Amino acid sequence: MARPNQATLDLDALRHNVVLTRQLAPDSRLMAVIKANAYGHGMTVIGKALQPQVDALAVACIEEAVELRDAGITVPILLLEGVFEPAELALAARLQLWLTIANERQLEWLEQSTLTQPVSCWLKIDTGMNRKGVPTDRAMACHRRLLECGQVRADPVSFTHFATADDLDAPLTQRQLQRFDQLTVSGPRSAANSAGVLAWPNSHYDWIRPGYMLYGHSPMLETHPAAQALRPVMTLSSAVVAVRDLAAGESVGYGCTWVAARPSRIATVTIGYGDGYPRNAPNGTPVLINGQRAPLAGRVSMDMITVDVTDLEAVQAGDTVILWGQTLPLAEIAKRADTIGYELTTRMPARTPRIIA
Repeated sequence: MARPNQATLDLDALRHNVVLTRQLAPDSRLMAVIKANAYGHGMTVIGKALQPQVDALAVACIEEAVELRDAGITVPILLLEGVFEPAELALAARLQLWLTIANERQLEWLEQSTLTQPVSCWLKIDTGMNRKGVPTDRAMACHRRLLECGQVRADPVSFTHFATADDLDAPLTQRQLQRFDQLTVSGPRSAANSAGVLAWPNSHYDWIRPGYMLYGHSPMLETHPAAQALRPVMTLSSAVVAVRDLAAGESVGYGCTWVAARPSRIATVTIGYGDGYPRNAPNGTPVLINGQRAPLAGRVSMDMITVDVTDLEAVQAGDTVILWGQTLPLAEIAKRADTIGYELTTRMPARTPRIIA
């Protein structure tokens, strides 16, 4: 029998989230971000499910785009980081990929290329993230060069990326929008990531680029009403494999980080950091066993966790355990583990099978 761990994917929830996203930005085209294996959900499965509902997909690199094309996905695909060497341009053109131009070196490669067919381009402008993108004082010149480049198809899209859109009190987002408006006086534009879609309607422009919200989670630092209807796509689950009684004073797991303060019952669950559950989840982190909350007791190991089930009704081997999902918010587990939900799903290893609900 296989280990009971699985990441169950609710594709109806995914489609629901796309509909909600379109309702929030009805005048914008929707580019779904599915980089990093669709945030750990499975890029091919998610890409195929999204293809009928979106206008384009976005990935980080050409390897991800090749996987999607090989799987039969035909919608436009944007390379968010562009190409990393000139040799990738011919493949990108052959696969009809859209290219990000994030610096003048990439622009020069394109100008000097001898492609047999032109490519569509997105010009990334750095308005305050200070990570990647052409500087504001070079943005107009680069846009003009793209318009004049014979290798470029149609009018390039100008886009930028927010640094603090998840924080409604941070002033940088409005400054970024002001700079972007000043620099992009013509042509199609894009700025809104998930936080922009949810909370900054003046950032919707011609294209929105949601990622995290499509998987059913809010990127906002505080509760936001527009995110309340999102439905988680992934439920991570496992099962109890053993239950044992401990006397007061006995410890559990590596390092003896949890010691029974009373006679206790401990359930062993066959999931660990080798399966994508965070190693730094502390004692007290909740799991659901048969729908009842129970606290983690002891250090997370590679293949197992241990849970204090003293206060639960009868727990036995084979009982279902939910680590996160519709009934146990991913954000709650991420906060306990001092990380973000993005990391928890994105780091889900191949050892944990993805199962379509």
